[in-house]
Amino acid sequence: MYDVILVGLGGMGSPTAYELAARGKRVLGLEQHAPGHDRGSSHGGSRLIRQAYFEDPAYVPLVRRAYELWRRLEAETNRDLMTLCGGLMLGHRGSEVLEGSLRSAREHDLPCEVLEAGEVRRRFPALAPDPGTVALYEAVSGFIDPAAAMDAQRDLAAGLGAELRFGEPVVSWEAADSGEGVRVETPEAVYEAERLVIASGAWAPALLAEMGLPLEPERRVICWFEPAGGPGPFLPGNFPVFIWEPEDGNTFTCFPIAPGERGVKTVFFRAGGVPCDPDTLDRHVRGEEISFAREYLAAYVPALAGRCLATDVCMYTNTPDEHF
Repeated sequence: MYDVILVGLGGMGSPTAYELAARGKRVLGLEQHAPGHDRGSSHGGSRLIRQAYFEDPAYVPLVRRAYELWRRLEAETNRDLMTLCGGLMLGHRGSEVLEGSLRSAREHDLPCEVLEAGEVRRRFPALAPDPGTVALYEAVSGFIDPAAAMDAQRDLAAGLGAELRFGEPVVSWEAADSGEGVRVETPEAVYEAERLVIASGAWAPALLAEMGLPLEPERRVICWFEPAGGPGPFLPGNFPVFIWEPEDGNTFTCFPIAPGERGVKTVFFRAGGVPCDPDTLDRHVRGEEISFAREYLAAYVPALAGRCLATDVCMYTNTPDEHF
């Protein structure tokens, strides 16, 4: 009998396994794929981290605590996981990204700067905002290395006694009739625990089908573009992470060139999302999808409007109100 069975050992499940094990819980982690797989939502070289959340000021205390925990994890593992290169939240006055970020910064007294378009161009010459664009600049924004982070969290969890099993999908689960305890079935065995945590990302709708939760996985395309003139202006320290909301609402984000990568990562997270089934996800990236990204880069980051070096597909599990 375990204290907790945890389903999923990705971006949410890995830290959960670590934190539960650190609290002395007997943890069984079940993951259907191999460590470091690229089938879900947590692979790749970077994930954005920021404090001035445009989505809602309620996230700010959570993310402030997250910064503390990331630094603690780095210290415990002697690994560099977080790169704070500065970040811009760009849009016209009245846009969700700009106004929401400003609201969070004001309500929580976050150290930020408001930059008009000319100042954005002066400080970040790779960017080409139109005259009506305004940006919030946050020096503590940056990106996490998700693969290294998950490895670190799982290593610590295992070192604290957590049992982590990979290549073992969950077939079904049920709560005990008494309401105390759960049974989880896999092709290998039936396990019992006092509590169950489901952190299965895009597979959560299937595992939680009886609850009727309105979770919808969406297919997202990621592109890495080669900077014209060389990588220098797009390295951390010269190029910020950013979230940019054009007037048409097709919000996209770019990252500096992360260690081990050659190009600048670009992804649209408020445009082009297509509902998907994680087991039949279309992982082929089409030419028109690359052209869609290139069209926006030509307007806003002209040096990136050239050769696409690589593409990938991941999933983003959403809710009707777009909150986590």
